[in-house]
Amino acid sequence: MGGGKRGLTMLAVALIAGLLAALSAARWLGSQSGNVGRIAVAAQDVEIGARIGADAVKLVEWPKGSEPPGAFDDLAKVQGRVARTALTRGEPVLEAKLAPVGTKGGLSAVVVEGKRAMTVRVNDVIGVAGFALPGNYVDIMVNTQNKDKAGSQVSEQDKAISKIVLERILVLAVAQEANRDETKPKVVNAVTLEVTPEQAEMLDLARSVGTLSLVLRNQVDPQPGGTGGATKDSLLQVVSTVEPPAAPAPRAQQPAVRHRPVATAAAAPARHCVEVIRGTTRTNECF
Repeated sequence: MGGGKRGLTMLAVALIAGLLAALSAARWLGSQSGNVGRIAVAAQDVEIGARIGADAVKLVEWPKGSEPPGAFDDLAKVQGRVARTALTRGEPVLEAKLAPVGTKGGLSAVVVEGKRAMTVRVNDVIGVAGFALPGNYVDIMVNTQNKDKAGSQVSEQDKAISKIVLERILVLAVAQEANRDETKPKVVNAVTLEVTPEQAEMLDLARSVGTLSLVLRNQVDPQPGGTGGATKDSLLQVVSTVEPPAAPAPRAQQPAVRHRPVATAAAAPARHCVEVIRGTTRTNECF
């Protein structure tokens, strides 16, 4: 009888503990539900320059206080906007990834404010065998003829020069495609680049005076090349054979006037005289 009461007591304690745990869990879940918000994410992949439709975005739960800067909690604020960058499915839609309100779709929405889009004709060699894809950075190199100071072309071979004239230029599109998610090379006949107005003028002049080439560069390398260009002499490492100008001859010096010694009469040496007696005759002999 005592054992039965003890068992009932333990069962009652267990039931009360379970009920308290369930109430605690429910209370905790209730408190946590107040810290969850909703933000807009891409419901499907959105290409760069595309207009976001009603079926391209949706709201998902997101912890409050940890929303990314520029996130939207209202789908009406996102629909109809143009994507400045490509969006992948499930990615939060942020203000920085959208073109300004009222912007029409297309490549113009991708161009950064203050810059321009300019297209240049390329081939499979100039276009880096199709590896210059949207989102890549390239340098622009021109091969032309160098001229002397007078402006006349000296030689078509000896004065040829290749020089990088623009560096770290963003590729906006190849042919009519601006999707930056592609990694497969595409051989096209035109590449659209993002340049400043000054760079657009330089690029237009470069393609009119010589042949352009694209030089693919590292995406995160901001260092400038700083080269002086390559010529035929530098390519073949030709040593200049022009002799340095001879040093000017020293001024002829007037020959030193040599004063000839003036001959002077030698002083007569002192003479010695001796009196000589010969018999009764006396003479003086000097020597």
